[in-house]
Amino acid sequence: MPWTLPCCWILPSLDPDCCCVIPMPTPGMPSPVKALGQARPSAASMAPQARCCSPAALQRRLPILAWLPDYSVSWLKMDAIAGLSVGLTVIPQALAYAEVAALPPQYGLYSAFMGCFVYFFLGTSRDVTLGPTAIMSLLVSFYTFHEPAYAVLLAFLSGCIQLAMGFLRLGFLLDFISCPVIKGFTSAATVTIGFGQIKNLLGLQGIPRQFFLQVYHTFRNIGETRVGDAVLGLVCMVLLLVLKLMRNHVPPVHPEMPPGVRLSHALVWTATTARNALVVSFAALVAYSFEVTGYQPFVLTGQTAEGLPPVRLPPFSVTTANGTVSFTEMVQDMGAGLAVVPLMGLLESIAVAKSFASQNNYHVDANQELLAIGLTNVLGSLVSSYPVTGSFGRTAVNAQSGVCTPAGGLVTGVLVLLSLDYLTSLFYYIPKSALAAVIIMAVAPLFDAGIFGTLWRVKRLDLLPLCVTFLLCFWEVQYGILAGTLVSTLILLHSVARPKMQVSEGPVLVLQPASGLHFPAIESLREAILSRTLEASPPRCTVLDCTHVCSIDYTVVLGLGDLLGDFHRHGVTLAFVGLQVPVLRALLSADLKGIQYFSTLEEAEKYLSQEPGTQPYNISEDSVPEHKVALLKA
Repeated sequence: MPWTLPCCWILPSLDPDCCCVIPMPTPGMPSPVKALGQARPSAASMAPQARCCSPAALQRRLPILAWLPDYSVSWLKMDAIAGLSVGLTVIPQALAYAEVAALPPQYGLYSAFMGCFVYFFLGTSRDVTLGPTAIMSLLVSFYTFHEPAYAVLLAFLSGCIQLAMGFLRLGFLLDFISCPVIKGFTSAATVTIGFGQIKNLLGLQGIPRQFFLQVYHTFRNIGETRVGDAVLGLVCMVLLLVLKLMRNHVPPVHPEMPPGVRLSHALVWTATTARNALVVSFAALVAYSFEVTGYQPFVLTGQTAEGLPPVRLPPFSVTTANGTVSFTEMVQDMGAGLAVVPLMGLLESIAVAKSFASQNNYHVDANQELLAIGLTNVLGSLVSSYPVTGSFGRTAVNAQSGVCTPAGGLVTGVLVLLSLDYLTSLFYYIPKSALAAVIIMAVAPLFDAGIFGTLWRVKRLDLLPLCVTFLLCFWEVQYGILAGTLVSTLILLHSVARPKMQVSEGPVLVLQPASGLHFPAIESLREAILSRTLEASPPRCTVLDCTHVCSIDYTVVLGLGDLLGDFHRHGVTLAFVGLQVPVLRALLSADLKGIQYFSTLEEAEKYLSQEPGTQPYNISEDSVPEHKVALLKA
């Protein structure tokens, strides 16, 4: 009977650095590669493209070269509109997120423009916008002790770590953070950020930043609520909600609509898209009106440093009232933040990029995204930025505005720089309750209440890492993420160590592992086989169907050898079916005695039932034809 090998095992493997990822072509961004419908090039024809200095390699490192040659006036118009819309969104958000990060308001704007320019050259998503976000600002507040020097140094070090991960192609490490862990973290962060703004919404003073103390003191001091701040904050929240609902229900524009209808549609679309800027401007105007009368019922943002930030190296030491803190001491003070901040920044940014790439049918290079965000943080630290990442809310505004290329970020960056140079004096009159309303409405959608019901229906065990992460993040963020990831890993390892076994009773007992075999699973497999075969009376012949086993390690080989010995001592046979080439190669190299392999389960059952005419393949170099031995050893 012929012995055949799966053709996929004899194909040469390709280095991932040397092969081209072919994205789907999109109307918005030109694709530098050919359509997927064409035949895949051979390894020989791809060899010239794998050179580091080839045009394809240069386009992978500088994605701007892929779309800039085809840039058109129509794209410029759409990018300008999208960039303006995002700019009007990011300016009030940046001021608000600086409050979440426990930094002066200008640091939010310092962090809002560098990503626009870097992503123009290095970004692989036309929709993503890099800048300050609520979750990243919360993490910064945990590890920088309200000190801007720590925040800027954290941006520099986080960027270095992210760049190193990008160059070493370590983006796969983020795959070990499961979706329940991410959902648990973002939900806890949403509650922490949202409740943290209650004090500003109500005008309360002297509330600590630690979550549990914050809850206690907020309810304890609820009687000190300032009526002006509370009313203005609630009015701003209602306005933001109404404008958001209007934005979601604006009908699409059709060319046959009258000009007046299209003009009114454009005005409504502009007002609802720039709702944050509109509401904050309204609140600042109200506060200024009271200021003119000599009575101020609101807590204001106060003085904001004017002008563009100076370009300088990040601070590698800081002088305090107690002396100078060295670079080593600053790193020690930030501790786990040097791991949590860059990892969560990458996770948030890549998740946003992949989400919109999937919706809009184009490809995102995860490792290139690592380089883009890493360089943004490194260069941003030179202009006093704190760590940034991809913003889901502003990316959604960018996509809905019809952006065509990353060039829309240039308009956003310029708008932020203009606001720093000319508008900072006006930021004095922005009420903190209005900024609190902006933050609360921005983070509210991040809380996914439906995930609990979804996991209960899909896989209830996934609720464990979700709840562990959610609860511990209220204590310390790094402990919540670490504990949730550990629980997820243990669940994964348990499935590897205790694979499910399909058992078929008949003249011959057939056992089929439902997944691969690795060293933690061999004891479980041995106990399952022994309990059903050798411990039965009388002992039974058994077939081990390895159809789903694509590789084995040395510990598994030793365990199978022990099983073969046990069966031999009891006078029965353990036969193998469905061995794939890597498994055959491992068994051949181990030179196990008495192993018998059949091509099909029917052949194995006939042989073990003592039916004549069927012979097993004895796996040894003497019984395997020479050309097949050479193929196995290849």
